[in-house]
Amino acid sequence: MEKITDRPSADTAVDLVRLRAGVDQGNIPSLLMCLYQMTGEAKWLAEPFVPRRGKGLDDNDSAGLPEDIQQQIRDAAYDAIVGWLNGRDFVLPRPGNAELARMLSIAMVEDVPPEYGDVVASAMRLEDEMPAPVPPRPLSAIVIGAGVSGICAAINLAAMGIDCRIFEKNTQFGGTWWENRYPGCGVDTPNLTYTFSFRGADWSKYFPLRDEISSYLVDTAREHGLEGRVSFETSVQKAEWIESENRWKVTVTNKGGQTEYHHADIIFSAVGILNTPLVPKIPGLEGFTGRVVHTSDWPEDLDVSGKRVAVVGNGASAMQVVPAIAGSVAELTIFARSKQWAAPFPQFRKPVPEGVRYLLQVVPLYRAWYEQRLSWTFNDRVHGTLFRDPDWHDPARAVNAINDGHREYFTRYVMDELGDRQDLLPHVLPDYPPFAKRMLLDNGWYRTLRRDNVRLIPERLAEIQGDRLVADSGEGVSADILILATGFQAANVLGSYEVVGRGGRVLSDFWDGDNAAAYLGTVVAGFPNFFILLGPNVGAGHGGSMIRSIENQTHYALRIVEEMIRQNAAAVEVKEQVYADYSDRVDAAHEKLVWTHPGTENWYRNTRGRIVAITPWRNDAFWRMTRKADPADFLFKHTVNS
Repeated sequence: MEKITDRPSADTAVDLVRLRAGVDQGNIPSLLMCLYQMTGEAKWLAEPFVPRRGKGLDDNDSAGLPEDIQQQIRDAAYDAIVGWLNGRDFVLPRPGNAELARMLSIAMVEDVPPEYGDVVASAMRLEDEMPAPVPPRPLSAIVIGAGVSGICAAINLAAMGIDCRIFEKNTQFGGTWWENRYPGCGVDTPNLTYTFSFRGADWSKYFPLRDEISSYLVDTAREHGLEGRVSFETSVQKAEWIESENRWKVTVTNKGGQTEYHHADIIFSAVGILNTPLVPKIPGLEGFTGRVVHTSDWPEDLDVSGKRVAVVGNGASAMQVVPAIAGSVAELTIFARSKQWAAPFPQFRKPVPEGVRYLLQVVPLYRAWYEQRLSWTFNDRVHGTLFRDPDWHDPARAVNAINDGHREYFTRYVMDELGDRQDLLPHVLPDYPPFAKRMLLDNGWYRTLRRDNVRLIPERLAEIQGDRLVADSGEGVSADILILATGFQAANVLGSYEVVGRGGRVLSDFWDGDNAAAYLGTVVAGFPNFFILLGPNVGAGHGGSMIRSIENQTHYALRIVEEMIRQNAAAVEVKEQVYADYSDRVDAAHEKLVWTHPGTENWYRNTRGRIVAITPWRNDAFWRMTRKADPADFLFKHTVNS
């Protein structure tokens, strides 16, 4: 991906009309940051041009400024961009990291910590990394899974000169974005933050839908030559460390159903945590006379038009699929035993204007600043408000004063959306603090509940009798189609295959079932040369891009491999004490945060109540932790016989 100072190639004719349209429709706070770097004039970061704070998750494109001030900014930004295109260099091509954080503070109209400038500089590619060492001997790797994590790992391994083979159970690249095809399926992360740092995209929507994301991932894999490295329709059954050989033996079932054995020096496990569907145990489910589908396995031939449809669940997938199908079904019944907080989503299905798409492609500096604003808004902005205040007077309602303010804001929003159906409020308004479960984005959920053909049963689906679905209270409804929007077994990390490490250590036993842990979410004591992407305590409950977390982990894992190469070692694994100490730090940090709030259930926790799916760290903190691998944290085996 190009640097922020890179101009379009000499043979590319810039369309000034489209460019002008993009500037006229662009984001004022981002344009101000461009003006400051391009011109060096500090006035663009001072009155009367300083942005006013926007509302909620809105992009604040106008910066809350008067029309005449906006026009001044847009005219000046267009002139500065054209001057740069014609050869004028940036006056401030490399602000210091603290200055970058100050600039982001001005753009966001809130305090951004000075240390956050480190991650801004990295994301803008302002710092060059040292080239990776060339392995003194051929190294091989197996990547398990060809979703976002597997694609990222394979591309970076190949760049290091490490031969890799990918095994994927599906028929194409994409992982969860290949599997999930239900109506309304899309991402709740902004487009630029849900993009590999090494390959941009011309997204058509601010929050892309499934098909566009899937195409992007497939195209990325093909562009980097991964088609020649992957075996599709191949399921990994077991990975076993052969200590006498210092390599892994991987057992797979191939496309034809035969068992194969493969060997490699290194394994990258890229199966993710949203991989194994959670199917509830409902008495009578197998005898349902209609059709049962899980959102992660949506049949291509399923037509819900004119049908009586029931949905179990009201989480992220339900909040997408219900509004998408409500207009075409005859009846829609929702069984929702729990309640969810949902934030306003002003950019739902909103297309990126053509001019803005052009501006994003032609001016990397604008794209970089726009991305950084998105990253702060949807990633770390809220993190500081999620700590449990031990002196807060009403912990059942909120965890601190700011969190209580969030509760009031979201409550007003829900009431407004329900309109004349305030009778639904007790059934949809959570009785736990905001953010104690994953904050959802409202795709029209509350407005959909108001429809005449939609019925909410705020109870568990307790039993199925033929075509009749019966709730705990005995209330029932007949249905032709039952949709299970019940999510995944997120706490069952690496539950799809068996892993046996050094000395016969079985990973599932070592983790005692669903009590997974990993140092920086990536490595586990007793499992040499084994790296987990999107492993335990990596997901961001407060918000963040899964792709950025995966890239951070991949970066860290390859720094470990580099150190193994430097030492000419055959194997490397994290020390037991380092592993245990980190796990204790994670648990202690979580105890201070909203996700361990008493009386709240969420998919982040295992059966013991321990948080295993998400991180307690701010995104820039995790980025900093994964910049380099400290050799003192690891054990190296230097010869085959040592």
